[in-house]
Amino acid sequence: MLKEFYIPTYIFVPESPVEHVSQIPTCPVIVFINTKSGGQLGRDLIVTYRKLLNHAQVFDLLDETPDNVLHKLYSNLERLKHIGDALASEIYKRLRLIVAGGDGTAGWLLGVVSDLKLVHPPPVATVPLGTGNNLPFSFGWGKRNPGTDQDSVISFLQSVRQAREMNIDSWHIVMRMESPKGSPCDPIAPPDLPHSLHAFRRVPKTDPQDTEYSYTYRGGFWNYFSMGMDAQVSYAFHSERKLHPEKFKNQLSNQKTYLKLACTQGWFCASLFHPMSRNIACLAKVKIMKKSGKWETLEIPQSIRSIVCLNLPSFSGGLNPWGTPSKRKQRKRDLVMPPLVDDGLLEIVGFKDAWHGLVLLSPKGHGTRLAQAHRVRFEFLRGATDHAYMRMDGEPWKQPLPTDDGKVVVEISHAGQVKMLATKDCIAKGIHESWPAISSVHPESSSSDDTDDDFEEERRNFGAALSFRYTGDVNKQ
Repeated sequence: MLKEFYIPTYIFVPESPVEHVSQIPTCPVIVFINTKSGGQLGRDLIVTYRKLLNHAQVFDLLDETPDNVLHKLYSNLERLKHIGDALASEIYKRLRLIVAGGDGTAGWLLGVVSDLKLVHPPPVATVPLGTGNNLPFSFGWGKRNPGTDQDSVISFLQSVRQAREMNIDSWHIVMRMESPKGSPCDPIAPPDLPHSLHAFRRVPKTDPQDTEYSYTYRGGFWNYFSMGMDAQVSYAFHSERKLHPEKFKNQLSNQKTYLKLACTQGWFCASLFHPMSRNIACLAKVKIMKKSGKWETLEIPQSIRSIVCLNLPSFSGGLNPWGTPSKRKQRKRDLVMPPLVDDGLLEIVGFKDAWHGLVLLSPKGHGTRLAQAHRVRFEFLRGATDHAYMRMDGEPWKQPLPTDDGKVVVEISHAGQVKMLATKDCIAKGIHESWPAISSVHPESSSSDDTDDDFEEERRNFGAALSFRYTGDVNKQ
């Protein structure tokens, strides 16, 4: 057992006998592992962690959900603290979480921690087991799948102990579909939703008299939301992986498959495979809010086929679409100083095609910088097309759109912050790490004076505990 990371069983299981440890752990950890991620790596990793730590503090996400684990843990910690247990008090203050999986798995855990609304929320370290691994890369944990042997795991645990805490912005997303009865625009089937997005049962303000139906989905993200050609390629990749999971057990071969699909889906020759109706400007009206209560229409060039709302400096496996604009360009485009992960703003970037995206491989390459915003709203135009491809923190889906008088609205808003653990190789920058001129900047409140804002009820929580669990009919959730 590694004593500085060890948590005794009675901390998790109230009926267990109290265990007296020889030393208080300096860095108590709870480990969540998605054993389906990284081919066989997740399964190998959980075996190693359980050898090195208490079996009770290492969880397989296929067996136990993080909301159940953390609710039970914090309830027991409060009980033990109340009766004067010194170890429980120290674990409460020092606890750190480790999550091994893709960006979607990490987002699930971050959503649960956000919904708990703890006075002292635990910071999170991420083990890169996915294909893109943008979250781990942003905070210095790398983007390559890790070793699963004991030495590799011990080295990772030591990095967790030495890592510093860092605040990052959280972003709510609410999507509402409204359409007349009998419309061909059907709701998304629950298995096709990304893990961080789920159906939300909303009580209507007025009786719809059965003339139309409304489906509302909500969730959250920490890295990015994208729409267009990039999401279409990602959707093709995920669909293929669902059909043939045995072919996707190696990170390098996964990336090669991804590149091949980018070619076959027309990302490199978009004019042949991608109808003009799916260009962002033809597909949706985009509005942004820089200051609370003031919506502005964002002009999107007609050539833009993909749009990314970015929070972290890593997209598609470590690329930075925003880049580093010069001070002259910042003043000209009304941009704040640098892109920061805790400033309450999203960077909005557009791409024409994959050839445009290849400029990111050059040192100063970037996409088309469109804006920085505190809130973003997409209002899809009627009859533009019957579906759109969307992606959130690496998880894509195919979104039905109404061809009649129905409407689909997607709105993104700031929703507080969570704590991440960052190593010395962290590329993400925060307010307090930048120059003094912006050190006094604070994220804007997510409240708004806008009278058209009817998403307040959906924003109370991320609802992360509902993710990964569906009951069949979205109306029953």
